[in-house]
Amino acid sequence: MPDYKKIIILLNLCFLIPFAAEARSQNEYGWVKNALERSEEQLLTAAEKYKCVKKNPRTFENGTAKFAGTNDWTCGFFPGTLWYLFEITKQEKFKTEADYYTELLKCVQYRKDTHDLGFMLYCSFGNGYRITGNEAYRSVLLTGANSLMTRFHPEIGLIKSWDNRNNWQYPVIIDNMINLEFLCEVSKLTKDESYKSTSIKHANKTLENHFRPDNSCFHVVNYDSITGNVISKVTHQGFSNSSSWARGQGWALYGYTMMYRETKDPKYLVQAQKVAEFILHNPNLPKDKIPYWDFNAPNIPNEPRDASAGALYASALIELSGYVPNGTEYLNAAEQMLKNLSSPEYFANKGENGLFILKHSTGNWPAKKEIDVPLNYADYYYIEALGRFIKVKNINIP
Repeated sequence: MPDYKKIIILLNLCFLIPFAAEARSQNEYGWVKNALERSEEQLLTAAEKYKCVKKNPRTFENGTAKFAGTNDWTCGFFPGTLWYLFEITKQEKFKTEADYYTELLKCVQYRKDTHDLGFMLYCSFGNGYRITGNEAYRSVLLTGANSLMTRFHPEIGLIKSWDNRNNWQYPVIIDNMINLEFLCEVSKLTKDESYKSTSIKHANKTLENHFRPDNSCFHVVNYDSITGNVISKVTHQGFSNSSSWARGQGWALYGYTMMYRETKDPKYLVQAQKVAEFILHNPNLPKDKIPYWDFNAPNIPNEPRDASAGALYASALIELSGYVPNGTEYLNAAEQMLKNLSSPEYFANKGENGLFILKHSTGNWPAKKEIDVPLNYADYYYIEALGRFIKVKNINIP
């Protein structure tokens, strides 16, 4: 005779184990849900409050909110953050606000005087089109990509970053790697490989000239505008030309991770891993893994942090973790970064911080601008990273 009592107990255990596991998971990642809910509340309040300004909020400095017009490289981050919140939460109110702040940027598609069109248009219209399929957004993306392509010099093999700056002939900054995603996406939308080909050429030349032997990168490489030869290598927003500006390392990590996704070229994956190793094993990376504004700043540990770089690292590391055998190390590091950014040390109290999410970012230390303040791109990459983490860990967000 079977022991029915034992069978019933076993059946009950089999029934309860999945629920217990789910309960443990929800408890383990309760900080994610809490951070997301607080972010929703903060940014929705910001969207409603700043609508009358008709510009996207950029930062909050000396008690005053500052805004990004259509000539500002950061103007696409606030609407992009709202699009991410709509994608994660499915709450229509975020779509409404994202659409409003995105529409403010329509004229940017015609600008040919900046390399920052990826930041400006892809974060806003690009996310909007990806999530909603709005054909009007697609049209803006195509025009904007053609505008960006005018800055590519075929003989030099790079997209020029700045015009009329510091007597540089043909400056290319590491930040420019992020704009390549915009061109790769437009290639897919149009079935025109020229956009992607331009991205690959730019990534290859940057790989050739931007990195030091320790796999850190310069901020700016200045090329001869005729021959394409390297004239100089500098770190414009870092402590010195030989130092490693923290956010610049993030642009490199994110950019080459993204280019591997778009091309599956193994040299891009190798470079992304090299940059990750430089960051994560750097003796000057603090225990909480939120970097100082420059890895070689002279007064560490009494130097400003850069939460924007920490958020950028976290987002890139989450994606990179899915491409490599040692991905757990990267994912664990990203989780630690996100947890710390979600703590009171970096996460603003409700209604404070100019209604931005994160505190303690550094914009441009050498210029004494935006030091220890919130920044819209810190919030953007923080929410992007949270969304990626939710997907990777399959966290249930009601």
